Amino acid sequence: MATKDTAASTTQWLTEDEQRAWVALAHVLVELPTTLDAQLQRDAGLNLYEYFVLSRLSMTEPEPTCRMSELAEMAGGSLSRLSNVVKRLEERGWLRREPDPTNARYTNVTLTESGMDKVVEAAPGHVTAVRDLVIDPLSAAQITALAEIGEQVRCRIQSC
Repeated sequence: MATKDTAASTTQWLTEDEQRAWVALAHVLVELPTTLDAQLQRDAGLNLYEYFVLSRLSMTEPEPTCRMSELAEMAGGSLSRLSNVVKRLEERGWLRREPDPTNARYTNVTLTESGMDKVVEAAPGHVTAVRDLVIDPLSAAQITALAEIGEQVRCRIQSC
């Protein structure tokens, strides 16, 4: 059985540069969603995850419809979290759930016309906030690096 001292002696501690990078990322992970959520609540009456669900669904082709499991992945949440959000959004008239016509074991979610209107209303303020907080402070090379880093970390988390 490993002791506390053994675990501490075998831990690969972060270097100063790694610690600086981790703390900076941790602050972004905590502060950015809170800031974006506040903007969306104030301007559109949506939280950030609700916006993700509506916006991802609005971008599906050829119709704004997809399976719940696919939407959960696209919106970055679990199926149970998505189910609760879809129920709320359906009550507001922004989404509709139906059995998948190709396989009744699955449920499809469709963005309604009212839901599309909500996304169109919310998008400009959200994009302005994202541009101000994330995109504009970075160079084109940093944006490319950020996309690559984000995808690599996401894949590590999700075991891609």
